[in-house]
Amino acid sequence: MDSKVVARPAPGPVARDPGAAAPTRSPRAQGIARAGLVLALAGLGLWILHGFLPALAWAVVLVIALGPLYERAERRLPRDRHNILLPGLATLLVALVILGPLVILGIEAAREAHDVMDFVRSAERTGIPAPEFLNHLPFGAAQAQAWWGRTFGHPEAASDLLHRLDNGRVLGVSRNLGREVVHRAVLFGFSLLALFFLFRDRDAVRDQALTACNRLFGPRGERVARQMVASVHGTVDGLVLVGLGEGVLLGLVYYLAGVPHPVLLGALTAIAAMIPFGAPVAFGLAAVLLLAQGQTVPALVVVAAGFVVTFVADHFVRPVLIGGTTQLPFLWVLLGILGGVETFGLLGLFLGPAVMAALVLLWRDFTGGAKRAG
Repeated sequence: MDSKVVARPAPGPVARDPGAAAPTRSPRAQGIARAGLVLALAGLGLWILHGFLPALAWAVVLVIALGPLYERAERRLPRDRHNILLPGLATLLVALVILGPLVILGIEAAREAHDVMDFVRSAERTGIPAPEFLNHLPFGAAQAQAWWGRTFGHPEAASDLLHRLDNGRVLGVSRNLGREVVHRAVLFGFSLLALFFLFRDRDAVRDQALTACNRLFGPRGERVARQMVASVHGTVDGLVLVGLGEGVLLGLVYYLAGVPHPVLLGALTAIAAMIPFGAPVAFGLAAVLLLAQGQTVPALVVVAAGFVVTFVADHFVRPVLIGGTTQLPFLWVLLGILGGVETFGLLGLFLGPAVMAALVLLWRDFTGGAKRAG
């Protein structure tokens, strides 16, 4: 019985359901693509905002530094419906505190410019008079007076000095200065605008930042964020407040010693004292002004008082205020401040110690974990 092999037809192409879902990629590939998209968007956003990042950073630093005072004001003043009044008042006070001294300095600079022009006109007519301290030199006073008279004491000397100035270069410097002033004014206005919104939405921004740190880095990330905030508070107390105190004390010394413009020099000393080793430059300038007037003893008193005040502030007050808040060794505080100022300017006064505080905290966690594992 013959058996016949029946050939089966080859299977045709399987019809695809048009409603079926497309094949999906693996979760790992999706995660890589999502991370790449996030990094690309973050880089693009930073590139767009790179000109305003310092202004945003200043707003963040100010809202962190003024956080305790703002919380006290919130407890005393009830919130309005749209939460605009208190943030607006806080922003206005910050603007006044910053702009007030600048306006005073501008007025004094305008007055000094008028005096300088009078001095230049007088020098063109009669020459540049010898400074008073040349008469009080311990030796060589007569020779110094004679040299000054031959070099600067005649009317032609002032004219020669003025003619050596390049008018085009002076004009270029003036234009660059004006352009820089306008640019800084725009950034300052943007900082105030950002500061207002950060004050208004500070609770939401704080909670979102802590949540993001917790999700990205776990509980350790939230601890690092809180440590950086505490370092900003300690820096404000140890640098800004102590610097203001040094400016007030040395400004009083300037007034009693008869230094010209003691208020302006006191303000300059307060600003310089916020930077390590900056205060000696300020009270050294005050001593030079006294020496130029022939007042040697008051100049020595100013220098001695300046060194005493800065020694006490730098070796006893600041280490307690800055290091005590974050348990950060003062050496790392000092290195963070100096490196931050060199890298970021005045903003580095706060960013440098904050970064150092975060690094020291991570190092302590790492070494503590290694000890427990051993």
